[in-house]
Amino acid sequence: MNDNIYTVIITAITVLGSATAFRFYERKSMRKERDEEFIRHDCKDRIAKLEALLVESAREKDELRKMILELTKEVATLRTKVEFFEKGQS
Repeated sequence: MNDNIYTVIITAITVLGSATAFRFYERKSMRKERDEEFIRHDCKDRIAKLEALLVESAREKDELRKMILELTKEVATLRTKVEFFEKGQS
């Protein structure tokens, strides 16, 4: 009779312990999934911002390249004028 009571008590403790352990690991798993989802969304946001910055910097680079070409043309024109004036004074 005592063996049966001990068996029932041990079984009840085991069942309650495993249910608690199951809930613990289930919550831990859900927390991990939420963390991973947060990281995934954070990475997507950062990538979108970096892509926008890349597009903007490419546009700025093209504008600067055009400015350099225009300045190079102006320098060439001014050089020609200076040479012309120097030859005229000689």
